[in-house]
Amino acid sequence: MNYYVQQSIQIQYIRIGGMSNSSVLQIGTCGQITPNSYLYNTGGYLEPAPKAEKNGKGIPPAAPLVPLQSPS
Repeated sequence: MNYYVQQSIQIQYIRIGGMSNSSVLQIGTCGQITPNSYLYNTGGYLEPAPKAEKNGKGIPPAAPLVPLQSPS
């Protein structure tokens, strides 16, 4: 059975608290969402990555490493 949907969406304000990997934000109608997740070793690595080291003496940097927009 086929459904045909005609829709008009008007968003005045949207606030998203957080999105993470494999998150889906859907606005409107969708027939089917098929999740896909692929993991490739494109570098041809044979061993696990080394353990992460702390930044200097464990002191956080004075400014964020990524410029952030101030909250409004």
